[in-house]
Amino acid sequence: MRVLIVEDDAGLAARIADGLRAAGMVAETCGDGQEAAFLGSTEDYDAAVLDLGLPGQDGVSVLRHWRGQGRRMPVLILTARGRWSDKLEGFDAGADDYLTKPFLQEEVALRLRVLARRAGGHAEPLLRVGPLAYDSNADRFTLNEEPLALTAQEQRILAHLMRRKGCVVSRSEIAEHVYARDLDPDSNTLDVLIGRIRRKLGHPLLHTERGRGFRLAEAEGAAGTASPSEDGAA
Repeated sequence: MRVLIVEDDAGLAARIADGLRAAGMVAETCGDGQEAAFLGSTEDYDAAVLDLGLPGQDGVSVLRHWRGQGRRMPVLILTARGRWSDKLEGFDAGADDYLTKPFLQEEVALRLRVLARRAGGHAEPLLRVGPLAYDSNADRFTLNEEPLALTAQEQRILAHLMRRKGCVVSRSEIAEHVYARDLDPDSNTLDVLIGRIRRKLGHPLLHTERGRGFRLAEAEGAAGTASPSEDGAA
């Protein structure tokens, strides 16, 4: 998951970001409301954590701007304001969840995973593709009921593909969702990672759609896909 954290307290923003990164997410921070309005409207995030008291533009206005621009990423308001009127205003502006400070880092990560899962149309935390299972709450994979060992980058890529299972996911979409905006992996790096994931799966689940991207699906639904040797990843 690629998450935008909008918080003007730099120390708190860094702690939230560190907690989300430790949970396997890509976290980017922003401390100004106007910059946040721009980033949320132009960058492709899986979710956002939004404070209400921000310089430049308040959090509710930022959220209304995002929704007015057609941005539908899940938004978790994280604020010290616990009054019912503040919560009502936040939800009316388009918030998906509301959490008051102080909070547990683990709860922020869990709520974001639940929001992203539901935004992807998945009601249950356990996602399956053939023998591959992904517990989105715990951020863990199993293959044939056994733990699947993945590097952090492999984990993020496979988790995104799992949330989009059955769909063709382009290279640019993978890069946008599993890397921070200041990182731009080259095509060969992505091919190597895809090749490693495919070998670890050991099953025909990860397919290459030539000229379009990759698709995670059982072999029966993989008509027209390239074979593992055709993706350029040895």
